[in-house]
Parts: sequence; C-alpha cells; structure tokens
Amino acid sequence: MKLADKRIGFALTGSHCILEAVFPEIEKMVAEGAQIYPIISPSVGQMNTRFGEAAEWKTKLVKITGRSLINSITAAEPLGPQNILDAYIIAPCTGNTLAKMANGIVDTAVLMGAKAQLRNQKPVVLSISTNDGLGMNAKNIGILLNTKNVYLVPFGQDSPFAKPNSLIAKIELLIPTVIAALEGRQIQPLLVNTAKEAFEFRK
Repeated sequence: MKLADKRIGFALTGSHCILEAVFPEIEKMVAEGAQIYPIISPSVGQMNTRFGEAAEWKTKLVKITGRSLINSITAAEPLGPQNILDAYIIAPCTGNTLAKMANGIVDTAVLMGAKAQLRNQKPVVLSISTNDGLGMNAKNIGILLNTKNVYLVPFGQDSPFAKPNSLIAKIELLIPTVIAALEGRQIQPLLVNTAKEAFEFRK
C-alpha cells in the first residue's frame, strides 16, 4: 500500500460544494494504509448549506478516520511539538485560508495545523478551491508556490467563462501529489484542464 503507516493530517475548509468529492479521497487514503488525523475549520464545523449539514460532515469524517475531530487552535497546537504527522493536507483549501496562510495568520485549527507542520519542515499539500484564484488571491498562490515544503495539487480554471477568476484542484490527483510531496517533489504538470466547458474562442 502506497501510504502504509503514514500519519496524515487531513484538514477541511469551507468550500462546501467540494466536500462531497473530497471524502472518497480520504477513504482511498485509509484503504492505502494511511492513518488520518481529521481537522476542520469553523465553517465546516458549524455551517449548514445546501451541500450538506455540518453534523453530517463531522459524523462521516469521524467514521471514516476512526479519530476524534481536531476543531480548535488549542487542539491543533500539539501537532507541532509532538511532530507526529508525515504530511498535512488542506482539501478543499479556500481562498480565505490561502490568504491567511500566505500572510502568516493563524486563527483556525486548520491554519494552526499547517503552521505546526511547517515548523517541523514537513510537507503541507494544498488542494485549492477559490473563486478569486486569478484575482486577489493570485499573489497568495504565488507566495505559497515559492514557500518551502508547500505543495499544490494540480489545478485549473473550472468555469473560465462564467467565473474567469475561479480555480479548482483536480482532486483525483491528491494522492499522487501527497506521494510526491513526501519525496520532496512537486507533482507536474501543475496547471491542468479542470474546465467543464469546452475550449473555444469567444469574441
């Protein structure tokens, strides 16, 4: 198994429309032998949306991983000094989380976990999902691309005509990205086609 005995922090943030696609990847990691430590943002922990209720996401996450949720800064802080994680994933990673991470802001369990992992000079993998990736958050993506031990799941524009600034990671490449990150490599190519619309020239 490719991830046998690897201890992986898996953090979810509030791009709620992506959560359903993320859970099968967690299940695949468990099937590959990974020990998953679940971390959630306040948005995932508290917000009910048309994509699902907070209680449902939390129950499902605990059931898949077999571990209690890490949902506070104080609960996430020990991940640093205990140095127990081989890799740390944020999927989906919202624009809000991208911006805070790029600017050193730590105000959620997810961000504290990322800070703790970087303190230990171990890989942090980001699976971005943001409507302003080619807008205000473009600079933050650039900062994180140039940050040691930060790796990105290959991404692209998901709706270039309706939402031209929107970027989304190709979630099915999450596990290959993590495997490469554990070897100190950024999986390539980084820019991929994720668009639901056919490519065409529009005047």
